[in-house]
Amino acid sequence: MRIGELAERAGTTTRTLRYYESRGLLPARRAENGYRTYDEGDLRLIQQIRTLQDFGFDLEETRPFVDCLRAGHPAGDSCPASLTVYRRKLGELDALIGRLQSIRVEVGAQLARAEIEVSAGLPDGPEPRCELNWEDEG
Repeated sequence: MRIGELAERAGTTTRTLRYYESRGLLPARRAENGYRTYDEGDLRLIQQIRTLQDFGFDLEETRPFVDCLRAGHPAGDSCPASLTVYRRKLGELDALIGRLQSIRVEVGAQLARAEIEVSAGLPDGPEPRCELNWEDEG
């Protein structure tokens, strides 16, 4: 198939495919007429790259999976290098989740403090200025 058909079937653009080619992720095969040619294996490579990117992997992190597919492994993630990238990504996600949980605790504490102040009707502070009038939203 030609580049336009591959792009359409993969749900991407020809520009993206050319970029993948320039990064060595997509093979650069040419027909006698100079047109790029692709096969079903190339479609599988693109699908693997796009799936991993949807999961938050950057383009370079997809390389071991592409290499694994090219080596004949049907899933593209059963090679040692792919497993290493999975482990590293899980570590990054765990750290991010931990940070988000910490932030959530802090925001919850701030909310609780603010609600106590509002319900106590503390007279020492200025009248709150709210940008939104929630009564008008109803």
